[in-house]
Amino acid sequence: MAKSRAARILIPVALILVWLVGAGIGGPYFGRVSEVAQNDRSAFLPSSAEATIVGERYLDFVGDDQVPAIAIFASEEKLTEQQLGELGALAEASGDLEGVVSASPIIPSQDGLAAQTFIGIDPASELADTVEAIRADISADLPDGITFHVTGPAGFSADLVEAFGGIDGLLLIVALGLVLVILLVVYRAVILPFAVLMTSMFALCVALLVNWWLAKFEILTLTGQTQGILFILVIGAATDYSLLYTARYAEELKRNESKGAATKAAIKGVIEPILASGGTVIAGLLCLLLSDLGSNRSLGPVAAIGIVFAMLSALTLLPSLLYLLGRTAYWPRRPLFEPGRSEDEQVQSGIYAKTGAFVARRPRTVWIVCTILLAAGAAFAPTLKADGVDTSEFVRGPSDARDGQAVLGEHFPGGSGAPAYVLTPEAELKNVADKLLANDGVASVSVVAADSPSGSAAVTAEGIQPLGPPGTPAPEPTVSEGEVMLLATLTDAPDSDAAIDTVLDLRGELSGTAEIGGTTATDLDTRTASEHDRNLIIPLVLVVILVILIFLLRSILAPVLLIATTALSFGTAMGTAALVFNHVFDFPGADPSVPLYGFVFLVALGIDYNIFLMTRVREEALEHGTREGVLRGLAVTGGVITSAGLVLAATFAALAVIPILFLLQLAFIVAFGVLLDTFIVRTLLVPALVYDIGPAVWWPSKLSKVTGEKPRHAATD
Repeated sequence: MAKSRAARILIPVALILVWLVGAGIGGPYFGRVSEVAQNDRSAFLPSSAEATIVGERYLDFVGDDQVPAIAIFASEEKLTEQQLGELGALAEASGDLEGVVSASPIIPSQDGLAAQTFIGIDPASELADTVEAIRADISADLPDGITFHVTGPAGFSADLVEAFGGIDGLLLIVALGLVLVILLVVYRAVILPFAVLMTSMFALCVALLVNWWLAKFEILTLTGQTQGILFILVIGAATDYSLLYTARYAEELKRNESKGAATKAAIKGVIEPILASGGTVIAGLLCLLLSDLGSNRSLGPVAAIGIVFAMLSALTLLPSLLYLLGRTAYWPRRPLFEPGRSEDEQVQSGIYAKTGAFVARRPRTVWIVCTILLAAGAAFAPTLKADGVDTSEFVRGPSDARDGQAVLGEHFPGGSGAPAYVLTPEAELKNVADKLLANDGVASVSVVAADSPSGSAAVTAEGIQPLGPPGTPAPEPTVSEGEVMLLATLTDAPDSDAAIDTVLDLRGELSGTAEIGGTTATDLDTRTASEHDRNLIIPLVLVVILVILIFLLRSILAPVLLIATTALSFGTAMGTAALVFNHVFDFPGADPSVPLYGFVFLVALGIDYNIFLMTRVREEALEHGTREGVLRGLAVTGGVITSAGLVLAATFAALAVIPILFLLQLAFIVAFGVLLDTFIVRTLLVPALVYDIGPAVWWPSKLSKVTGEKPRHAATD
């Protein structure tokens, strides 16, 4: 007996210590994510993408890879020779900074009001630190009356890294603060909220530790975007699962005097819905592994690992903590052992019991009205402009690179510093160059030439132009595997829709004779891959989750209804987002992956609440019948599911503190969609549908053939 008591103490203590050690090791890795993170968009394209192929071949011509930064200087008056000399000296001096590989001579604009220099940065360096060093170094000695910016791919990458800088600190503080406030209000207890937060944070620390080492060994990829989603997803999911357990544990403490018996009963009651809900999220996330786009593909395993540890912590760490604390965890509202209180009393009081009675009086009217309202919102979903946005719009708020891009476009061709790479056979050089020059979207063309001082030579309608005095021979283009590399400077900014249209036109015109890469082509191929992923993965996620629900509920009709209601809710969220993004925030558009991410999270997470509800409804239906089971299930789970929905919506809303357009849009879509699922779909639509259909909802299981069911309108107030 003494051994048994000791084991009951030692097992939870051992589990807590294991989690404590894991969190203690993983905690310091919050500040080390940048060591393994990747944010280069071109690295996420499939190897078969045209931009990828040309980008790899580009290195064969230039010998090394550099990330281009453009230092742009501007003045309201024409720059003097003295000023140009001073700027040239500044540009030359920047070449000595750590991480800088090269710096070109100063290049004045035709209007004389601006000048630029191209600075090549070693991709192995800390890109953001190098760009900041360039900005600080040049600004310190900048002549009076001249403004200065660093733009180009390196400038935008640096601004993006700075925007993601709040993930480790600000995002976590805001998310945890919101969760703590909600838990204090929900529990009206002192100890329990902190036990739940500890469960979430320990799960996140261990998940981050595992993902960091997998990224270190290049088994998976971490990005700033993925990191932020991982943090929010683990905190939200672990808290949701914890809410389900704490509610069931309190329920069992009223039925059982022994906290050991209450713990066993609570774990038995929640293990199936937690594993099922976590399983649907993991299954949905792992469908992203079929994505063409590496940034989508990387999120799947990273987030799935997070959900695994969220489930484990809610099923091992939290029960251990609450077993040791017992009823004290709920102080000052400790659940008392109430052997004389019947279950009927517990499910006939409260707002969700009244909601059930309301639904039962007119179930068909309720579900028809809900469906019409949701469908009206979903009708605006096609107006969401999710066909991509300019790179300059990624960061919300101040952006030196965006300001520099605007100045650059005023005085130079928009595509300066980020030309399109055109790979073509040597024999086609003249033909391809002529077609490039004839396109209105191309400002100038050059060819990579190793024997030219600048590394390239201008190409005009007359051919390759010599450098130096008359009679100087023209540089010979560099030839690799019988091919040459042309550089086409576009008239429009490389991240603009106009530049993408130009690349599309050129690919069509040069099909079969040339391949096009570069910054603009990378953006184009990224958008194309995103659209492919969206069309493939969305139907696949629906099918996978449907199969899981069929096994969980031993039914076909009920899972179809749950999937249909969740998909309708997603459509409403997207339609509402379209209205808000287009007419309230006036966003320039959305990344093509926004609908895909929103779908995966809303369907996989939104179905969780239906799982929490319907597993309890089925449990009650086995004893009381389907229609009575709906009312009892709604009354028992209503409070905890609403709390879980508020927590998840709040954690995703916290993403809005990171000034990245993609995360801001995802925060709104998921937060709004979760609230829609919580208060409309799970509270009214699903209960009304199941109540109206009755036992047939469990078809083809034996439960669908149960007789003696109460009439559809038999509920009372």
